Amino acid sequence: QVQLVESGGGLVQPGGSLRLSCAASGIGSIWSIYAMGWYRQAPGKQREFVAVIRWSGGTTNYADSVKGRFTISRDNAKNTVYLQMNSLKPDDTAVYYCNVGLVAVGLSRRDYWGQGTQVTVSS
Repeated sequence: QVQLVESGGGLVQPGGSLRLSCAASGIGSIWSIYAMGWYRQAPGKQREFVAVIRWSGGTTNYADSVKGRFTISRDNAKNTVYLQMNSLKPDDTAVYYCNVGLVAVGLSRRDYWGQGTQVTVSS
């Protein structure tokens, strides 16, 4: 069974930094990671895309609201994705969710989600 374990959330002052981690485990041998990414959901709002990284090649994509401040990276050997968040703003306050997209020959892509980690930016 695929599991995503997130860590690194917490309380930080505006302008501060946090680093989120997400480790994927339980991936069956026929499956490969296509991409891993981060989404977030603030109170009263819909979940929104933050950043994604393709597992092969490392291509990245970011939401406009975090470009230049957040950096997504990966460790292929550990099936782990990271989100380095700098220059944090109160608007970045949300529960951050990790996502993994798995692919296999002849099968539809499958997506899995982590349990979420709270990030609070406040003075």
